[in-house]
Amino acid sequence: MSALSRRPQGAVVGLRVPHESAALHVTGEALYTDDLWPRVAGALHAHPVQTAVAHGLVTGLDVAPALAVPGVVRVLTAADVPGVNDAGVKGDEPLFPDEVMYVGHPVAWVLAESLEAARLGAAAVVVDVETLPSIVTVAEAIAADSFQGGQPTVCRGDVDGALDAALAAGAHVFGGEFTFAGQEHFYLETHAALAHVDEADQVFVQSSTQHPSETQEIVAHVLGLPSHEVTVQCLRMGGGFGGKEMQPHGFAAIAALGAVLTGRPVRLRLSRAQDMTMTGKRHGFHAAWRVAFDEHGRLQALDATLTADGGWSLDLSEPVLARALCHVDNTYWIPNIRVAGRIARTHTVSNTAFRGFGGPQGMLVTEDILGRCAPLLGIDADELRRRNFYTEGQPTPYGQPVTQADRLDRCWSGVLASGDVVARRAEIEAFNAEHPHRKRALAMTAVKFGISFNLTAFNQAGALVHVYKDGSVLINHGGTEMGQGLHTKMLQVAATALGVPVDRVRLAPTRTDKVPNTSATAASSGSDLNGGAVRDACEQITGRLAQIAAGELGVHPHDVVFRDGVVSGLGADATLPWAELVRLAYFRRVQLWAAGFYRTEGLHWDSALMQGNPFKVLRVRGRGHRGRGRRIHRRVPHPPGRHLARRRRQPLAARRPRPGRGRLRAGSRVAHPRGPALGHLRRPRPRAVPHPGGEHLQTAELFGDADGFSRRAAAAGPRRGRDLRIEGGRRTTAHAGVFRARGAAAGGRGLRGAGRRGRPGLPGDPGGRVLGADAGPRVRSRRCGGGRSDRRAPAGAGPPRRAGAAPRVRGRGR
Repeated sequence: MSALSRRPQGAVVGLRVPHESAALHVTGEALYTDDLWPRVAGALHAHPVQTAVAHGLVTGLDVAPALAVPGVVRVLTAADVPGVNDAGVKGDEPLFPDEVMYVGHPVAWVLAESLEAARLGAAAVVVDVETLPSIVTVAEAIAADSFQGGQPTVCRGDVDGALDAALAAGAHVFGGEFTFAGQEHFYLETHAALAHVDEADQVFVQSSTQHPSETQEIVAHVLGLPSHEVTVQCLRMGGGFGGKEMQPHGFAAIAALGAVLTGRPVRLRLSRAQDMTMTGKRHGFHAAWRVAFDEHGRLQALDATLTADGGWSLDLSEPVLARALCHVDNTYWIPNIRVAGRIARTHTVSNTAFRGFGGPQGMLVTEDILGRCAPLLGIDADELRRRNFYTEGQPTPYGQPVTQADRLDRCWSGVLASGDVVARRAEIEAFNAEHPHRKRALAMTAVKFGISFNLTAFNQAGALVHVYKDGSVLINHGGTEMGQGLHTKMLQVAATALGVPVDRVRLAPTRTDKVPNTSATAASSGSDLNGGAVRDACEQITGRLAQIAAGELGVHPHDVVFRDGVVSGLGADATLPWAELVRLAYFRRVQLWAAGFYRTEGLHWDSALMQGNPFKVLRVRGRGHRGRGRRIHRRVPHPPGRHLARRRRQPLAARRPRPGRGRLRAGSRVAHPRGPALGHLRRPRPRAVPHPGGEHLQTAELFGDADGFSRRAAAAGPRRGRDLRIEGGRRTTAHAGVFRARGAAAGGRGLRGAGRRGRPGLPGDPGGRVLGADAGPRVRSRRCGGGRSDRRAPAGAGPPRRAGAAPRVRGRGR
């Protein structure tokens, strides 16, 4: 296979093209996992039976009251698992636990005809829990010696000797601690799965997952089946950010188990509250360190211990910790270094992958050290960083040489020059002197980040490419689409490798029965791995077709050129259309499909010694920004590289500054992704849209808690503030004055949501429609505390409006 960096003339790769699903996204026609269940008949809904203690033993579980709830079909418990009662790859995540390990830990799942019935059934289950002492912070875990997994160490040189020598020589030795928490992924689409069993007892699972093959593996071992009897498909995800690399497996297994036991499709989708309380976050860390500098401010030794908050199980904590240890050095040469790592076991959700996968946590430790020590050394923090940059040939603490280290200085100097750092610092000092309560700051940071999985085996990918008799092309690869544009890039790779227009290529959803044993779409490697596999498959096909074309054109096969749907030969006047060549190949019984494969070369890693070359590329970039609370200015120079795909931008004439804080106001012009500006935004007339099947879609089902927001709100009467107002027994969701009513009776009263101080309430209709029958004018009134409430005016009341004007919609987005 030729080098991935070589591109033929006229390549589609690198051009600005729209996202392959852009039109579907902006029109609301793109389907996600939870959009599929209305398309299957008789789907059951799953709801968890959760507990309210952080740590305890389950001493009793009575499901009989739940089975008495109308609509409840079955309650899943540990006794129903035919295979292994575990949802993790480490064997420490029981699907139905007998020991509760965090608040909200599900101990059973209820299946019912509707989500409301499943919720009521889950509330009826009686769970007896014996409360045990809990550990909820890293500090508590360290004090209690509560750890799990391995405790690796990255070491080079004589750290103790260097520290002692620095102390004896009167050099600078400092120590300290640093603790920082994790973050929530907050992908727009929560975890979701839909499973059913076909007539051959094959289990098919639609899952919102970044790692379909591992989801397949977990579902299979929970069901006690071989992997070839389970197929997992990921159509697309509404965001992942690492949060769907490991944690979708258990939810897919619950849906599959329910489908096998009941013989009916099972839909599982977490509400926003459930997703935020049941799934893992970015790992928080605690760092304790000692560091030595010489008289010139150059690092001489670092001795540190990093403790990651793993939560109740290992999940991906071990590889996250390993990457953190490999990134502690960041862009700085530290001749003597020892960094030990450990994973705290706490009674919280199991923390998981998050963008950067431990790298940002490791870098942050050293950046904090330099920021703290710079004033103690009497050296500017930026100058202290520059003095300690890697130079050519110096290896990392884990043994991988740093190549092209000169990029560091180029990036750093570029930020200083293009960012007008000296002038901006003077401006900031003047601003801070004049404003005692508002302050500004400027920060500069260089970043070195390794591209590839630490686990070498994951650095492989497969693809399947079909060329049909009419010349059209279908590709399938092992990567998953979560909005980042991976599928778009793969279409460009295939079109470039085959020499056909991109509109001749279609991409099929990611499925484990098409491309097996795939790696997770993660580690900044999805485009490289899957693109390499797609290209390999395409080059196999063009290699066969070149033999046919060479005979027709009278040239050597190596001189055949595929470009823009036309096949030609070097020095030959004749050409062949792509479709004609494909037809000839078919009648000569030449294979027109291929399975591609790619593995990243030059990688090796010894996890016991924490030594090797785990990364294909050590990406370097400089970063500078200023502002606190809101970013005022940023410069992020990258070393030059080659794009697979560039996002298409609107012409400058179609782009206008956002008014206010990104608000979309009536009368403003908006740019459509498939054409010029749409003109002035008009508010359509309100109308009611029934929910598929005629049932009410509760606010709690979409975005609220599992205890039935709509039911409680209706019982409490109309409410103010950020809550949804319930009138006439109708249920809606609201966001910035946009309302969605489902299953409403004709002529029912309209609803609205009142946002406190104009802030948005719950997300609503993505199409921007104003929905609800006979919605009348609304009158805004002021309340104490600076809030705002809206009440419906009597018929005919309200300020005058032009004839035929739709009701005003108040509220604003962020």
